[in-house]
Amino acid sequence: MLIADLYIRVSTDEQADKGYSQRDQEDRLRKYCEHNNISVNNIIWEDHSAKTFQRPEWSRYLLHLKKNKGKSDIVLFTKWDRFSRNAGDAYQMISILRKLGVEPQAIEQPLDMSIPESKIMLAVYLATPEVENDRRAINVLNGMHRARKEGRWMGPACVGFRNMSYEDGRKYIAAKEPDASIMRWVFSTLGDGVYNTEQVWKQALKKGLKCSKNNFWLAIRNPVYCGRIAVHAYKDEPAHVVKGQHEGLISEVLFYKVQDILNGRKKKQRTKMVADDQLPLRGFLKCPKCERVLTGSASKGRNGYYHYYHCVSACGWRIKAPIANERFVEELKMLVPDPSMADLFKEFVLHEFKTATKYEKDEFKTTMEEIEELTKRLNNARNKVFADQLDPADFKIMKLDCESAIEKLERKLVGLKSNKPKSIDSLLETGIETLLQLDQLYIDNGIDVKREIIGSIFPEKLTFDKTHYRTARVNEALRYMYLINRDLLVQKKGTSDISDNLYLPAEWTGLEPATSCVTGRHSNQLNYHSFCSSLKFEPLISFEVANIETIF
Repeated sequence: MLIADLYIRVSTDEQADKGYSQRDQEDRLRKYCEHNNISVNNIIWEDHSAKTFQRPEWSRYLLHLKKNKGKSDIVLFTKWDRFSRNAGDAYQMISILRKLGVEPQAIEQPLDMSIPESKIMLAVYLATPEVENDRRAINVLNGMHRARKEGRWMGPACVGFRNMSYEDGRKYIAAKEPDASIMRWVFSTLGDGVYNTEQVWKQALKKGLKCSKNNFWLAIRNPVYCGRIAVHAYKDEPAHVVKGQHEGLISEVLFYKVQDILNGRKKKQRTKMVADDQLPLRGFLKCPKCERVLTGSASKGRNGYYHYYHCVSACGWRIKAPIANERFVEELKMLVPDPSMADLFKEFVLHEFKTATKYEKDEFKTTMEEIEELTKRLNNARNKVFADQLDPADFKIMKLDCESAIEKLERKLVGLKSNKPKSIDSLLETGIETLLQLDQLYIDNGIDVKREIIGSIFPEKLTFDKTHYRTARVNEALRYMYLINRDLLVQKKGTSDISDNLYLPAEWTGLEPATSCVTGRHSNQLNYHSFCSSLKFEPLISFEVANIETIF
């Protein structure tokens, strides 16, 4: 009597738990053994794909055969696709089984291997499942590629989104809170260029985001967040990006701005240094002895911790942090603009704003003309193809180039629309009033705002000799304000044109000794964009103009 092992396989756990295939296979195999007087030795249950033989239960079965050689004669399964869906692996496994004295056989596709022609049928039985798998895979890939080209997201949703279904069963992705809000903050923070990627990721984790470092890096590179879908290269189609059917979390302008920063095409701002609340000047001070940058730390004393700014070199110079901080606030009070300068300063900013926005309108018009020209060129090429004056292959290359150029120009157009000049009167009024309270702003706010203010005013390191602060260079805004003060002394009454007298070169004498002004105070303004960022309101002027950027 032959001794048989029964091999019963389905592809997934779900089929094993909820389907009827395994029970049906067992029933048919047992009936076959009873009808042919075959004794059943072992039953192997498998819920794994047949693309390879790297299957848990099959591996254990082979180990059992090697330890109990000669105790089984055949291994039975219903069809050859239950045994394998890879012809090459199947032939190799049949050879291994025969060496162990076991012959594989399918009860619904029986073969007498003593007949040479049976090898042809075996090849057909083994190749057919593999062909079916390959055809199914091609159909799935084609369907997924077509869906991506139509703007549909395929697969599990990215962090910040969730998979949803319409009533008709169609799938889509939608924003998922609070992850969506955290991802908006992530892109906004990366766009500022202040923190690096790892710092932003760690801060996002503290806000509640659950995402590994690698997945976070992939996420911030994914255009799905600006409402676009990346279509990978497929066959002869190059990779490209299409408009998605979902609603993005951020604007395209912000997304591509972040990509430029990550790619190094956009100059990053200096990364923020994490500092103790008692050491706001850490990283901004130089040692008066050896010129090295001072660090800061706290020393534990009898009654608590005492903070110091100190040099890490052998010179050993140090200063108590409270003394340096208090002296800096006194210096900062001297830099508060004179209230009498407010009206003149407003007039100057409005004058520069009107001048700069003129060029933005011209750029918008030029961009529109370039898009129209490319569209016209594409239409002419298409007409030449219809008239057999242009080879279709050349047209295809030309079409891809034109569409790529048009897409870049359209993104630029979106940015120009988002930066469309608006009225700045109310914002300018708020900004001036805030600048007049610069010292109080520094005192009342936390460490991040304090460091923003320091970095905005002083582009180079400060030197503190326990009495006075010195620096080689300050923000150019100080120079302009001094020029305004100087010109007020000699400007003739009734003169209204202020633009011609503000850009004369002037030497800066530093903070020691203090330069006197009309009112006896320094006339200084913060770096405009950094200061507005620290105040949490939009910049008064959003375009890139060198003279405007140095005003605040």
